[in-house]
Amino acid sequence: MKLLLIHQNFPGQYKHLAPALAQNGHQVVALTPKVEKPTRWNGVQVLPYKISGRSTPGIHPWLGDFETKLLRASSCYAAAIGLRDRGFQPDVILAHHGWGESLFLKDVWPTARMGLYCELYHLSAYPLADFDPEFPSKSPAQDALRIRLKNLNNRLHEEVMDAGISPTHFQADTFPEKYRDRITVAHDGVDTDLVVPNPDARLEVSDGKVLTREDEVITFINRNLEPYRGYHIFMRALPEILRRRPGAQVVLLGGDEVSYGARAPQGQTWKQIYIDEVRGQISDADWARVHFLGRVPYDRFLAMMQVSRAHVYLTYPFVLSWSLLEAMSAECAILASDTAPVKEVLREDETGRMVDFFDRAGLVERLCALLDDAPARRRLGAAARAFVRENYDLRRVCLPQHLAWVDTVAALNPRAPQD
Repeated sequence: MKLLLIHQNFPGQYKHLAPALAQNGHQVVALTPKVEKPTRWNGVQVLPYKISGRSTPGIHPWLGDFETKLLRASSCYAAAIGLRDRGFQPDVILAHHGWGESLFLKDVWPTARMGLYCELYHLSAYPLADFDPEFPSKSPAQDALRIRLKNLNNRLHEEVMDAGISPTHFQADTFPEKYRDRITVAHDGVDTDLVVPNPDARLEVSDGKVLTREDEVITFINRNLEPYRGYHIFMRALPEILRRRPGAQVVLLGGDEVSYGARAPQGQTWKQIYIDEVRGQISDADWARVHFLGRVPYDRFLAMMQVSRAHVYLTYPFVLSWSLLEAMSAECAILASDTAPVKEVLREDETGRMVDFFDRAGLVERLCALLDDAPARRRLGAAARAFVRENYDLRRVCLPQHLAWVDTVAALNPRAPQD
């Protein structure tokens, strides 16, 4: 079978699936703007394409997002034409369509089956909108109109989508009903043979200081430190956490940019905004126990999980972070927000503990209680790892599900593009 994979940041969600397909004897080709010249990666032929054009100055803000996707789609289309003219005819196209690249690929290969990674459909209703009252909409009367246009990319892909896959039921259920019978729920998976507890783990944080399992380490992770992942809530709880836990070391991992939601005010970062808000409440001695690591290589991320005594995970009702399941696989004792889709993977006082996203005092109390209860931490951590091993293990559960899904996609009757 011939497969074409599309991801703007390849391999992305295809990190394990693409090599597995190649290992099974399929011809796997990936198109991505991430590389500058053709290369091979784990049996996959990775081909570059360049994004041509640029956004129109002064375009209506509701259309700016779609125009960016259209530029990517037309650029990927041009690369696909070249690939077709060189004789490549995929049986299946797998794409994360969130950036628009795959929009016109059925026009190039109308008989190919298209399987999409359905990460999220934008909704104008609570809880996807108006969840956090601190950041109200600037134009609530127009939100439904703006978000309807934001879904243009989703809607146009729905016309040519033969099948979809979503990592959680919450994410799949954001899509309209006419999509859902084509969407399979299967998580990308966690390599539980790699992400393991390690009593000998060591994490260097700053000025040569090394943390181990002997230290009281509180961990917090965002891809980028921002409100969508509860950074503001955690930071506002930090002065009281440091006061109540005089021996604790607090380690935060994440970049200074924005992955989701609104950008910080001009010239600022969410990270610094909330540091500035709380810094006056924290002594210099206590602040020395707070360590911002930024973005780190995977082995250092893993060491962070392995030395953690309590891991805090907060999120709006949104896409589930891989880091939560990885923390569970490392046997972390987890305190998380009582939000979807967290509740799909955590059970209160079974595989972790939960707290209302906005309950800062409750966060401090439950965190301190967890830090004071070593037997509970061991029980929760062991149960969390067992749960991930049973339901989200990469090689035993999730990768076989994805491979079977690809076979299902290949057997479908392809949908043709519509006028």
